[in-house]
Amino acid sequence: MHRNRLLAVALATACFGVWLPGSACADDAPNPCASLKRIVAAAPDGLASLTPDDGKGVAQPYGDDAQCSASHRSFQCTWTPHHDAGSIADALQAVAADVASCLPDATHDQNSPGRQHFYLGEKGRRTDITLTPSGSNKVRLVVTGT
Repeated sequence: MHRNRLLAVALATACFGVWLPGSACADDAPNPCASLKRIVAAAPDGLASLTPDDGKGVAQPYGDDAQCSASHRSFQCTWTPHHDAGSIADALQAVAADVASCLPDATHDQNSPGRQHFYLGEKGRRTDITLTPSGSNKVRLVVTGT
């Protein structure tokens, strides 16, 4: 028992960079919720304040090549899902599950293999979140404010 406790302390210490700087730990995993909440918090009028890196946390659990851009009323990212993600419809469903989980106040009003759509807020201050295929092998996330 004492030996197991020492191992747990050693692993926890390594994750804080004391023994193995730069080592990967479970807490280093991309956090789609933090990214989604940051993006939605900027909407509807402040989406231009976001950087391309703000969207990468949404994509990183599923793909490594996210390309994101922002304008006054729109934020969008596209990425290629990992090979083990299944079809593009599967990838859209996985990201939609993150949106539903991370943003419980969002209304999920379209759930189809080719389009996932959510919205938050009232008319005039509404934020739309749309996931669609982009070409034959990419996922596209678009967040707009109206």
